[in-house]
Amino acid sequence: MSSGSEEGARASQDEESVSTSQEAPSTHSTWRDPLSRKASKLVGFLLEKYKLKEPILQAAMLKIFSKKYTKHFPEILRRASERMELVFGLELKEVDPSRHSYALISKLALPSEGSPSDESGLPTSGLLMSLLGMIFRKGNRATEEEIWEFLSALGLYAGRRHLIFGEPRRLISEEFVQQKYLTYRQVPNSDPPRYEFLWGPRAHAETTKMKVLEFVAKVAGTIPSAVPDLYEEALQDEEERAAVRAAARAAAVAEGSALPGPRPRSSSHI
Repeated sequence: MSSGSEEGARASQDEESVSTSQEAPSTHSTWRDPLSRKASKLVGFLLEKYKLKEPILQAAMLKIFSKKYTKHFPEILRRASERMELVFGLELKEVDPSRHSYALISKLALPSEGSPSDESGLPTSGLLMSLLGMIFRKGNRATEEEIWEFLSALGLYAGRRHLIFGEPRRLISEEFVQQKYLTYRQVPNSDPPRYEFLWGPRAHAETTKMKVLEFVAKVAGTIPSAVPDLYEEALQDEEERAAVRAAARAAAVAEGSALPGPRPRSSSHI
């Protein structure tokens, strides 16, 4: 890509991420922040170790940066860890303090079988859970602008190829929308047309508001009940699902009892 087209793409990205999302930590023009760039580099390193199932040592992580960033390593590690959780659902845990050795542990709420992953096979369920949580917090629908503002805080920009995911628009439309995890539709009565995202039927079938809330709360280091309104809505959702399951079981029992039983044998005397 020529420098002119790069500048045009960057200008467009700046326009798309002018405001800061309340749902995720962000700064204006996050991609310009050198610590955020280093965090992105560290994410790539961590993903490579995860795919190869190799140990993750702090000494090895420090080697990928110049010495002037050593004092900033705790902040770089914090940002990289946050992205690993939000995007991939992988928590970075220190497993051996004496060696400063780490491991990536899955904390996903979606079932692993058939759950989404990108072309490299890396799980994207963490990103999906974060998006579902963001939609839930926005009143069960989020505008396209709000979605991209949220994604830009995670280093995913529309029209800008990502190191891991490629073009993010393709990930959202071909991965999450086509597989029915998200529903993308025009905002009713919007003129000019505006678009919004909602939970798709597969998300409703494979997870719940409570599971999503638990995931988001865990990433934020809090508990679901810390957000009373969302917690109450999630509890109501659980109760409604339980009622539907109970009604389905009752219907199945009633249908079974209504089936004709075997005919009694006629007795014959010799």
